[in-house]
Amino acid sequence: MILAGDDDPVEHRLAALECRVRDLEDRQAIYQLVASYGLAADGMSREGLERLWAPDGRYDTEHHIFEGAQAVGAIVEDPMHLGFVEPGCAHVMSLPHVTVTGNSAVATNYSRVYLRSGEEWRVVRVAANRWELTRDEAGLWRVDRRINRLLDGTAESRALLAQGLCIAQ
Repeated sequence: MILAGDDDPVEHRLAALECRVRDLEDRQAIYQLVASYGLAADGMSREGLERLWAPDGRYDTEHHIFEGAQAVGAIVEDPMHLGFVEPGCAHVMSLPHVTVTGNSAVATNYSRVYLRSGEEWRVVRVAANRWELTRDEAGLWRVDRRINRLLDGTAESRALLAQGLCIAQ
């Protein structure tokens, strides 16, 4: 029986394939995490929001910083959030641009909030998002920090988007 050595091309190809599959699995998990935010927010799932964040994670909006997963989960009880959900709303996330480096990742995307007004829907918010993520001990991706900035023409919101491209590999 011949054992594969370190210089075995089959072993190198297998290792490369394993890395590629891991990268694809990581990206898929991150896509699911980002998409889950809107479902949890509009579904009024405190637990769903809390599960997305690391216990000490942050959610930084231009109006408020939520410290910790429990504070993020409590968003569903916020009067402003209830004012959106009660008539009908949808928090819609775009497909994020993702860069994975080991157990850390950054996802950059757009978010839109649609609000029902009578028989019509209107976009009431469009924002840039930066999601800083870490793989936890169980192998699950969690949000360490999400920065959300209204796309109002300011340099800060444009820089948030451009920064996502600067780290692309």
